[in-house]
Amino acid sequence: MSQRQVKKLVTSHRQTEGGGFIVRRPFPTRGFPQADPFLLLDEMGPIDYAAGKAVGAPDHPHRGFETVTYVLAGEAEHEDSAGHRGRLGPGDVQWMTAGRGIVHSEMPSRELQQRGGRMHGFQIWVNLPARDKMIAPRYQEIPRTRIPEAQTADGLAKVKVVAGEALGVRAVIETRTPISYQHWTFSAGATVSVPLPREHAAYVYVFEGAVRVGDREVADGQLAVLGEGDAVDFSAAGHAQALLLSGVPLREPVVQYGPFVMNTTAEIQQAIDDYRSGRMGSIAR
Repeated sequence: MSQRQVKKLVTSHRQTEGGGFIVRRPFPTRGFPQADPFLLLDEMGPIDYAAGKAVGAPDHPHRGFETVTYVLAGEAEHEDSAGHRGRLGPGDVQWMTAGRGIVHSEMPSRELQQRGGRMHGFQIWVNLPARDKMIAPRYQEIPRTRIPEAQTADGLAKVKVVAGEALGVRAVIETRTPISYQHWTFSAGATVSVPLPREHAAYVYVFEGAVRVGDREVADGQLAVLGEGDAVDFSAAGHAQALLLSGVPLREPVVQYGPFVMNTTAEIQQAIDDYRSGRMGSIAR
């Protein structure tokens, strides 16, 4: 197999989002605006909140893409203008297809807000092709017990497969855009070669320790943009964690205004008008 190598390293930056929580974001940045077909990667925390100090993302709209929330620690509650409500705990995944538009809220659970505690997780935005941008909103909520897991024969490399396939296990989530989303945990001495479809663009985000990707080391907080090939080799000298993201690029125009991602400025203006006029609804409480 042809091994992919790192062709670019992007260092994440910290910024405030939602109601005041801090994220570590490798993209979009000024030097790396998008990772087609992915629009955004935010690492939320890890942060230890004192009692009464936890914050999240109050009511906000989305149109034209999908949000994927993956919780590693803590608890989050969500609700939306379509009447959906739920709770996410450690290892759970929520895959929301915003489509033609929805108003959404994501907050730490009431218990965590009251007593304090650790929050850590990821949110990824996946672009939708033009033909799907105005489809009906949809949720897929996958508890940790349904996220497939696998490991190498020596047990030194372990993977949770949120989307796609790795080490012989396949995710249960259905995606509109062909992608793979894998959470890898490495122990000292781990080595593994992971096949990837050649037509996928691929990215590795390291969020603990350091991982050698091909012939280059990628440190905590760095995103590796991979070149062409049909596999990627990982190795680790110590404990480390990383996300492997890949997908078929859409190669379509991207026009974004905050939480709206469309193909033209006219479509963005329509989204703004629809939200302001209440056509995206509101959350009933």
